[in-house]
Amino acid sequence: MSLRWIAVAVISCPLVAFAAEESTHDVVVYGGTSGGVTAAIQAKLMGKSVVLIEPGRHIGGLTSGGLGATDIGNKAAIGGLSRQFYRRIGQHYDNDAAWKQEKPDQSKSRRKASGEPEMWTFEPHVAEAVYLAWLKEHSITPILSERLDLQAGLRMVKIVELATGKEKRRIGSIVMESGRVFHGKMFIDATYEGDLMAKAGVPYHVGREANKTYGETLNGIEVAHSTKHQFTKDVDPYIKPGDPKSGLLPLVQAGGPGVDGDGDARVQTYNFRMCTTDVAENRRAWPKPPNYDEKTYELLLRNFEAGDHRSPWNPVWMPNRKTDTNNNFAISTDYIGANYAFPDADYATRDKIIADHRYYQLGLMYTLANHPRVPEKIREEFTRLGLARDEFVDNDNWPHQLYVREARRMISEYVMTQHHCQQKVIAEDPVGLGAYNMDSHNCQRYVNKDGFVRNEGDIQVGVSPYRISYRSLRPEQRHCENLLVPVCHAASHIAYGSIRMEPVFMVLGQSTATAACFAIDDNSSVQQVPYAKLRERLLADGQVLEWTGPVRKTADGIDPKTMTGIVVDNTDAKLQGDWSSSASIGGYVGADYLHDGDAGKGTKSATFIPTLPRPALYEIRVYYTPNPNRSDKVPVTITTASEKKTVSFNQKITPKVGKYAPLGTFNLPAGQRTMVTISNKDTTGYVVIDAVEFVAVTADEGTPALRK
Repeated sequence: MSLRWIAVAVISCPLVAFAAEESTHDVVVYGGTSGGVTAAIQAKLMGKSVVLIEPGRHIGGLTSGGLGATDIGNKAAIGGLSRQFYRRIGQHYDNDAAWKQEKPDQSKSRRKASGEPEMWTFEPHVAEAVYLAWLKEHSITPILSERLDLQAGLRMVKIVELATGKEKRRIGSIVMESGRVFHGKMFIDATYEGDLMAKAGVPYHVGREANKTYGETLNGIEVAHSTKHQFTKDVDPYIKPGDPKSGLLPLVQAGGPGVDGDGDARVQTYNFRMCTTDVAENRRAWPKPPNYDEKTYELLLRNFEAGDHRSPWNPVWMPNRKTDTNNNFAISTDYIGANYAFPDADYATRDKIIADHRYYQLGLMYTLANHPRVPEKIREEFTRLGLARDEFVDNDNWPHQLYVREARRMISEYVMTQHHCQQKVIAEDPVGLGAYNMDSHNCQRYVNKDGFVRNEGDIQVGVSPYRISYRSLRPEQRHCENLLVPVCHAASHIAYGSIRMEPVFMVLGQSTATAACFAIDDNSSVQQVPYAKLRERLLADGQVLEWTGPVRKTADGIDPKTMTGIVVDNTDAKLQGDWSSSASIGGYVGADYLHDGDAGKGTKSATFIPTLPRPALYEIRVYYTPNPNRSDKVPVTITTASEKKTVSFNQKITPKVGKYAPLGTFNLPAGQRTMVTISNKDTTGYVVIDAVEFVAVTADEGTPALRK
């Protein structure tokens, strides 16, 4: 470091005397999640001393904590150490001895025939064993059960330039609850909670930003778009049916949902990814949890009695007749509304929240397997499956990791948003690719204006693989020079819902460790690492930084950018009622189309409002995917500054021209003074909404003019 700088120690907590062990490392990785493991291995591969510290008792986070049905999006987007992990999983299951509860899976022969060495589904204990063996190969012994002291926390170092007086902040060391101190040159926060990031004074966000914050359409409160994992029947929410004065049932919040598009402090819901089995000798009957109260599940029972007989979970089969089990439908393993305090809570509060989630979910399983008000077929299903005895053996066969889908999210100079996921904005400094849907689970359960229960917050919108910016993984330099954040990175709520997948965390863990090592080599900050140098090493290490494969929008549908006019897609429409997303019939615009499920006639509509650059004569085109099960008379109302006109069109027939029904030409004003509303009023058959296009017509020829 130049002699023009002087280092001044600054303690961010009261001075304490440390008699416990202290150690010094080039790279300190806090958080033994999947991303923390790859970060530690990459640092060691680059010749640096590294320590991997895990607050809990297990390595691997959700990957070894029950999420064995890997959320990928697109396998080809995953490279580097992340892909190596799944190859190691494949190598494990290539051994016939790995198949104890069933014969070797057919995927073994399929993978060999296709030349794919990876395996993307696995048992929890296998994932942890692979991680531990991998770390051992690189002489990395993870330090377990060491939590950051949230009071003492860390020691910051302030760097002062003598010539200008400018200050820069660095982490000098972190302090554990045990008193152990870890000094380091570079620090990586790979936790799901972002405790190290927060303790370092880096700004962050909890909850959902308003749509207007980043100019998004899917980020804030989304009553209109919340159509999945939803109630399909009218269910009374009151203790005494029909009597609001009697109070609300458990699992229902007081108050309305808020205004669509507004931000709030609600966090998408958590659950445990249970590992169950139907092998009798390895299956446990669902235990009755302590303090079980069947009143907690009255809403579930009323939902069954209202006629919703769907089985409320999603068990996905893993090797050896086991499952990775996730949430499904209106009332399931997601404990909606019980996690809002978790991101910023102290350890005692978090432990209570984790225990509450466990007991809620155990009680749910016990109810589904045993309660006489549960339909018999569903009781039979939940009796046939039970917890696997040979998984999570030190935790009463219960997953050791709560599925923290989202906690803190860093605010940096570059925030990943919906625009990146939809490739309206392209990051210039990619260090990995995101490929999964923009995915938010429900955030709240409330009573609607009609007095029935609804869920809100579940959004599922498909994407093609897109670039993740290096700048979204580092704080602003003024906040901290030697910290990288691959898990609680800078992203809006809805963009984080796409990026937050375990394979991607491994990709970003490797990339942040590479940058940290370069910063050490160059005696610089993480913000000063030359991207060209970083990119060269990432590519050499097998990372995938560019997507050259098929793009979902153009492969399955129509890219709005290729269309002639001003396009308003269904993702930007104002929705009324419950619409369901689909991509089953090709030819749609953008990522998907919506349909009314041939239900709720007269209660559903979609309003498309364009931003027109100038007043002109426009042809209005309504896009849809035709099918014989569609409605043959779909009403459309065009409202302009001077007129209001209702027409209809037939969605059963294939358009003679293009993928749209032309509604006619209209003199339209500039700006947002035109509305096109499609509804399902008085319709029979499915009603589809996809996109509306506004094409300027030349005055001299009466033909569409190309968009300038």
